[in-house]
Amino acid sequence: MAITPSFDTVMERLKRQDLWQFPGGVHPPGQKSLSNTTAIARVQLPEVLYIPVRQHAGLEGSVCVEIGSQVLKGQPLTYSNAPYAVPIHAPTSGVITEIGEHTSAHPSGVPELTITMRPDGNDTWTELFPIHHYQHLDKNALIERICDAGIAGLGGAGFPTHIKTSSTKPVEFLIINGIECEPYISSDDRLMREHAWQIRQGVDVLNHLLSPKCIVIAVEDNKPEALKALNIACEDNQEIQVVSVPTVYPAGGEKQLIQVLTGREVPRKGLPNDIGCVMFNVGTCFAIADAIFSGKPLLERVVTLTGTALQKPQNVWALLGTPVSHLLSYAGYMPHNQNEQQVIMGGPMMGFSITSLDTPVVKITNCLLAPAKNELPSAADERACIRCGFCTDACPASLLPQQLYWYSKAKDHDKTQEYNLFDCIECGACAYVCPSEIPLVHYYRKAKAEIRNQRDENDKSEKAKQRFEARKARLLEEKRLREEKHRLAAEQRKQAMAKDGSAQDKIAAALARAKAKKAKTAAQTEAVEQPIDAPQKSAESSTVKDKQAKVAAAVARAKAKKAEQTTSAQSQPASEKLDKQAKVAAAVARAKAKKARKQAEAEQGVKQETDVIDPTATDETTAAPGKKAKVAAPVARAKAKKAAQKAAQSEPAEAENDAASVAEVNDKEPPKEKTAEQIKREKVAKAIAKAKAKAKQNKSGENAE
Repeated sequence: MAITPSFDTVMERLKRQDLWQFPGGVHPPGQKSLSNTTAIARVQLPEVLYIPVRQHAGLEGSVCVEIGSQVLKGQPLTYSNAPYAVPIHAPTSGVITEIGEHTSAHPSGVPELTITMRPDGNDTWTELFPIHHYQHLDKNALIERICDAGIAGLGGAGFPTHIKTSSTKPVEFLIINGIECEPYISSDDRLMREHAWQIRQGVDVLNHLLSPKCIVIAVEDNKPEALKALNIACEDNQEIQVVSVPTVYPAGGEKQLIQVLTGREVPRKGLPNDIGCVMFNVGTCFAIADAIFSGKPLLERVVTLTGTALQKPQNVWALLGTPVSHLLSYAGYMPHNQNEQQVIMGGPMMGFSITSLDTPVVKITNCLLAPAKNELPSAADERACIRCGFCTDACPASLLPQQLYWYSKAKDHDKTQEYNLFDCIECGACAYVCPSEIPLVHYYRKAKAEIRNQRDENDKSEKAKQRFEARKARLLEEKRLREEKHRLAAEQRKQAMAKDGSAQDKIAAALARAKAKKAKTAAQTEAVEQPIDAPQKSAESSTVKDKQAKVAAAVARAKAKKAEQTTSAQSQPASEKLDKQAKVAAAVARAKAKKARKQAEAEQGVKQETDVIDPTATDETTAAPGKKAKVAAPVARAKAKKAAQKAAQSEPAEAENDAASVAEVNDKEPPKEKTAEQIKREKVAKAIAKAKAKAKQNKSGENAE
């Protein structure tokens, strides 16, 4: 697809100085004579430098210095391998005192990562590596040198220069922008007047990298001295066309200047190289020449100090990171000439008021404006829109600023994008002609920021969703592969067994042997346990039941006797009570003896049943328990007999002792009637004593066994 107008047509009109025009535009008062009448001055070193890590349109680098590090002038402070990142360098020699958040050069003043440095006053350079014959150097190495020098566009956008020089599309027009159309700013004007030859050197380097068909240097017609200096510097190269452009704001905009010089319009979502054009600022050309021929990175730039609130408006070389307060003090700042303290970074059309005088100078800072009272319109003067349409006539991008204003104010972001909000170059021409003094650009910037934030959130959500779905698909695929692998392995085993019939027979035989062995083991275990454990368990269960029955009967008899004693205690004389107590003691003794005999006989019977063992069994597991039982049976019988004799002997003695003790108690004190609580306690004590005796007997029986 051919690009119109053609290259030949453009060249013919450039030679005739017959240029095109862009729509809209305004003619604000220049006010450039305040600062462009004196040469660029050098400012003394500030006490402290605040160097933001990110000073360009792109990614920030990683800090490669630490607090307390001694650095030299030109030493890199950050590094990055990202394509859109450029490093920053130490503007002078000194010590790093802090790395943290500091006020940024942004309309919001939001803090950003900043390296704080205290100069040592020596201004000692690091080692430099200039290139004298750049034509002999590989283009990629030359582009890398430009990137390492930290050069970004100095015209205001801050786009990394090495990205533009890496263009793979054919370039017809290399345009050098010397249009400084915004009021008050004169930094490029003084740079072109005083350093035209070095700008020409930077143009030669760009010509070597891009190989354009034509080089056009555009300068406004209100800068005759700069135009003359560039003509002299470029007169030996016929490929360079120095063109005077009519002074119309915003002719310095990238898209507007390309349209003025070539008649071509940059696509709405395209770039200048899509139509065969590449543009660089004159300040960028100066920095490229410094980096190639002197080996110096980008450490300083020309800044215009202007406004009627300054005693000495002028242009100065300002180190990057210099606080605004230091430059204003050098120019004689008079805050009392203002209604309220106001310093604008940039011009009155596209600049913004800074939130702190500690805000540092960065690579895109071209002007500091300190207006006096009533010099610029105040934001407090905003009134309602009267729908005059002047903003539409002034818009250089052919937009509808009034509609954009309404939708931006209502936060209807879909409508603002429908009306091409992002085509707005924020030149401020609409706000300049607005009779209601509405800061239209302010609303547009705010709406753009909100839309960008929303896009970022949506992008993050979409990426998270994609990661989740990718992980889910990966897990499902891994599961499918595992199942497929297992299925294939099973099929292979089946096929192998089908081919080899002996393998199946071997497996069946092994299973049969395992089952037979298991059955044999179970039978042996049952034969061993049945003759020994079964009689023993039955005897034990019967013994336990007998004991429980005897204990229950004894408890019932004891309760009955105690009840009789309680009811007849009051009516019976003391002698009858004594006889009854003696009888009770004798009965208890007889019961204990009888219980001991029965327990001994039961144990003897269990031992005899245990001795009955299968005489045919020859296994060691059956022989050992039989021997133990034969040995234990006589021992148990002997112990039972001894216990019976002892009980028979002790029974009369215990009865006599009990009777004597009762008589002695009755002689000492008369019997007292027992309360229900005392009777209850005695019952509990007797039950505990019986339980202890029973436990002791059981334990002695187990030991005997």
